[in-house]
Amino acid sequence: MQKSDLTEIEIELQDLKLRLARPGKATNIQEAPAYREVVQSRVAEPAPPEPAAAQPAEDHAGDTFDSPMVGTFYRKPSPEDGPFVQVGDHVKKGDALCIIEAMKVMNEIQSDFAGEIIEVLVEDGSSVEYGQPLFKIRKG
Repeated sequence: MQKSDLTEIEIELQDLKLRLARPGKATNIQEAPAYREVVQSRVAEPAPPEPAAAQPAEDHAGDTFDSPMVGTFYRKPSPEDGPFVQVGDHVKKGDALCIIEAMKVMNEIQSDFAGEIIEVLVEDGSSVEYGQPLFKIRKG
């Protein structure tokens, strides 16, 4: 929080609610040891964004799978493994699509619908925002 000048952050996931606040710069904050673990999470399909100006027709070629959280996007379970999915792969509901690392926790993100991956919209290792499109998937 100090490195990014955040003074407060609140995260709510299903039955877990976490709120961190920093009262002032004079307060000493002790860091807890960093533990890395993989947490499987079933992600509900996000609500579609509010209608914007006319979008190109190519956007209708597939549905986007959007990020359920803020974090770092990883296509592979580890640096020496291959990606979870590639363009042309068919996925089923519940298949792992990627990992998003948030607060030193590796969250395995699973598809909420079956279909074919038609485009990967994010670079491996990049930061993603909540609701940011990650994949284009043609349902079916």
